[in-house]
Amino acid sequence: MEDRITMQVARYRPDREAAPVLQSYEVPLRKEWTVLDGLNHIKDYLDGTVSYRWSCRMGICGSCGMTVNGDPQLSCATFLTDYAPGPVRVEPLRNFPVIRDLVIEISDFMHKLTEVKPWLIREEHRPLEGGEYLQTPSEMDDYQKYSMCINCMLCYSACPVYALEPEFLGPAAIALAQRYNLDSRDEGAADRRDVLASADGVWSCTFVGECTTACPKGVDPAGAIQRYKLTAATQALRDFLMPWRAR
Repeated sequence: MEDRITMQVARYRPDREAAPVLQSYEVPLRKEWTVLDGLNHIKDYLDGTVSYRWSCRMGICGSCGMTVNGDPQLSCATFLTDYAPGPVRVEPLRNFPVIRDLVIEISDFMHKLTEVKPWLIREEHRPLEGGEYLQTPSEMDDYQKYSMCINCMLCYSACPVYALEPEFLGPAAIALAQRYNLDSRDEGAADRRDVLASADGVWSCTFVGECTTACPKGVDPAGAIQRYKLTAATQALRDFLMPWRAR
């Protein structure tokens, strides 16, 4: 008889439940199985009505973020054996509206992401025959850590500020803005300043640091936020002392 573990999965079907409830399933406990493998077993063999998101199964796409025993995790990188003998409680990411079961509404995050313009901005683009925009290893090191963000939203689920103030721009969006602000090829820092330095931007952060703890890719959004606070404060002081140079 193979070992088994109980998974308690949050079920929320708007046509049936007024609020999420936990439903228990027993799945095989195998050394190589992740929480996502357990959910796929439930979906394939026990209950085809369970709803959740997933895609790559390799910790790259960021779509399978869930709350596992109270902590935001990528379900494809979280092993069932770490929770033996169980049960393993699987719920949707916190701080987001739930559409169904483990599927959350991500429109707010996507809106905030586009607000920071997470792409290279240049006033003039070099023609193709002009060659590549070369960078030194040092220049790449400035932003590389922040470029590892996979938009999994675990940091938003862990953030106590976002839980209380949904207007907060949020950790991932700010970290991705910094990824481009620090890129030597980018000229869009001024375009992002009004959003990042607003009351709902970096100044809403109280530096709890849960976002960095939750990040599965070592992006350190808390560090990105504090770094931009210094940039914003320095720029504000410069504008006050030298108003003729303010944009």
